[in-house]
Amino acid sequence: MELSTWLAFFAACWAISISPGAGAVAAMSAGLNHGFRRGYFTTFGLVLGIWTQVIVVGVGLGALVAASSTAFQVVKWAGVAYLIWLGIQQWRAPATPLVARADDGPLVTRRSMIFKAWMINAVNPKGTVFLLAVVPQFMVLSQPLLPQYLVIAATLAFTDLVVMAGYTVLAARVLGALKSPAHIRAINRVFGAFFVVAGSMLALFKRAA
Repeated sequence: MELSTWLAFFAACWAISISPGAGAVAAMSAGLNHGFRRGYFTTFGLVLGIWTQVIVVGVGLGALVAASSTAFQVVKWAGVAYLIWLGIQQWRAPATPLVARADDGPLVTRRSMIFKAWMINAVNPKGTVFLLAVVPQFMVLSQPLLPQYLVIAATLAFTDLVVMAGYTVLAARVLGALKSPAHIRAINRVFGAFFVVAGSMLALFKRAA
């Protein structure tokens, strides 16, 4: 991949990462519930989800999902159900301050945080179709494809690691300062609603004709 091509893709990656979506909501929710140092593990799961999507597109499964109505619908509604389930869980979360959740409450394992975040990006046909539409614009088919996919995966990971760190610290430092049960309950419900909205938007997403 030539430098000029990579720079164009690098700029596109920032736009992709900064755009509010389920990943951003997950990062802010993790920052609110677990603080920055622990909540940031959610970002690793989001990156693994992105890499899963790149692999899926790279081996051609993405084309199958985009072409097959049944496969697309199965993956789509699995993603919708998962996001709405996360929203319900967040809505019903106890109204306890951040410090209590991080130090005194039930400890959520890093592995489970990573897995939940991985699911958000991995089970998302919108991401698959998006990568199928965007990635080929920056690839040179006459050159070896594997090195190009590795560059693409690394670039997407870098921008997401930086951007999601910002979302996580925003929630941990700003929203985490709100400690009254009423404030925490309201924030939980806002984030729960965001997850449900993200799921609803995915439900409305259709393949291009």
